[in-house]
Amino acid sequence: MKKFFLLFCTFIPLVASHEMGALLFHGNCVTCHYELESKSAPAIIEVRQRYKDAFPIKKDFVKYLSEWVHSPSAEKSIMQDAIAKYELMPQLAYEKDVLEEIAAYIYDTDFTQTHSYHKTK
Repeated sequence: MKKFFLLFCTFIPLVASHEMGALLFHGNCVTCHYELESKSAPAIIEVRQRYKDAFPIKKDFVKYLSEWVHSPSAEKSIMQDAIAKYELMPQLAYEKDVLEEIAAYIYDTDFTQTHSYHKTK
């Protein structure tokens, strides 16, 4: 029983963290970044793929993406073509830890499959 309780206590924060990332992403980012379509900004599926190609290790992906969104810079962008097409992303007033939650969610989520946000709708 004690092992089950410890496992349960370890697992719950992981689920809550993923759900928080989903909530933050779908409450903020989808205003411009649709999951599968590029309209006013690149689709998040494209952003995810480009960043995963450049930063295959999750901690590096999360660090670079969250830092870039915190302070967008054309010089540091790995998506120059997106800047040319949509212009540079505006600087947003999000806290760094919020951006890290969102970046981790993006890294972990296969947007071509049903994922947590869609399951709860």
